[in-house]
Amino acid sequence: MYHFDREYNRRNTECVKWDAMGEDILPMWIADMDFEAPAPIYEAFVKRANHHVYAYSKLSNEYYQAVIDFMQRRHNFHVEKDWIVFTPGVVIALTLGVQAVTEPGEEVMILSPVYGPFRGATTACGRKLIESPLVNNDGYYTIDFDDMEKRITPNTKAFMLCSPHNPVGRVWTKEELTKIAQFCLKHNLYLIADEIHNDLVFKDHIVMNNISDELAEKTILCTAPSKTFNLAGLQASNIIIKNEELRNKFKTLLGNLHVGSANAFVDSVVIAAYTQCDQWLDELNEYIKGNLEYFAKEINSIAPLKMHVPEGTYLAWVDCRGLKMTDEELTAFFKEKCHLAFNGGTFFGPEGSGFVRANMACPRSYVEEAVKRIKAGVASL
Repeated sequence: MYHFDREYNRRNTECVKWDAMGEDILPMWIADMDFEAPAPIYEAFVKRANHHVYAYSKLSNEYYQAVIDFMQRRHNFHVEKDWIVFTPGVVIALTLGVQAVTEPGEEVMILSPVYGPFRGATTACGRKLIESPLVNNDGYYTIDFDDMEKRITPNTKAFMLCSPHNPVGRVWTKEELTKIAQFCLKHNLYLIADEIHNDLVFKDHIVMNNISDELAEKTILCTAPSKTFNLAGLQASNIIIKNEELRNKFKTLLGNLHVGSANAFVDSVVIAAYTQCDQWLDELNEYIKGNLEYFAKEINSIAPLKMHVPEGTYLAWVDCRGLKMTDEELTAFFKEKCHLAFNGGTFFGPEGSGFVRANMACPRSYVEEAVKRIKAGVASL
């Protein structure tokens, strides 16, 4: 048994989540976890640090095999070594993916609300964004395939998917993923799939490449140990591109930026994570699920707030529209009245107006304290 209830002081460590906030603020915003790393990961860091030399490094065959075995074991997903492209994060992979499969002026379709950098990855390099809003069914979001058909144009060349979905917490079903694949194939679209939360799920997650062999040849699949094992600071992601021509184009763009090398700790730490931490991950998912269920129950008792229990991720998507506040007022309310830091909903697009995203990857005591502060804040209105 792992002790996820243990509070771990992260202040004064140059931690973005905690040190960017005042001492009176409980930070539940940026998507990292407040749990200690499992022992094999800590030990891998220490062992590598004890080498005393931290020069240029490469990834070993054992690293690639660990990724391959983990994907097969956890997701029934066959990966070959040549398909794996290392990048220092998924966001840069999204950006390079857009550049690899589109030209300036062409369009990329997304489902909104969605993780903010989807927009920047598209517009910053001169591409145009086509947004198809998800349908909000009392907190449970579904895809409007009719709307997607209405919005697509001959200039649309790629579809960017978040699976599991951040921030609404959906783990897309096989039927939904199959319809996405059919849509992409019908319109000859490339698919850029962000599956960074694929291990943090409470129902079966299906890797997009397992849906359609044909579409897999036009897919850039983004994975990473960062969310799974709280290793965002390691800067390590594994981008899986089956098609050799597409993969080489992506690698050329990555090479032009000279950011494709792993730091001295990546090899041993990721190997440890992917080969020795399955039990920790299983218990983590149970703990986070409990946090989310508890938070949802309490939030739904605080009129007029509403929340649907997510199917995946550790992120709660809270509907605050009943408070009748502007987004600026909502941010100020949670920060100044409740002394809480959440992500404002508009970070995820216009459809996020009136919502906040709260991070539940923390000890239950933090969640209980957040509920206490929200109840007091709403009661003061």
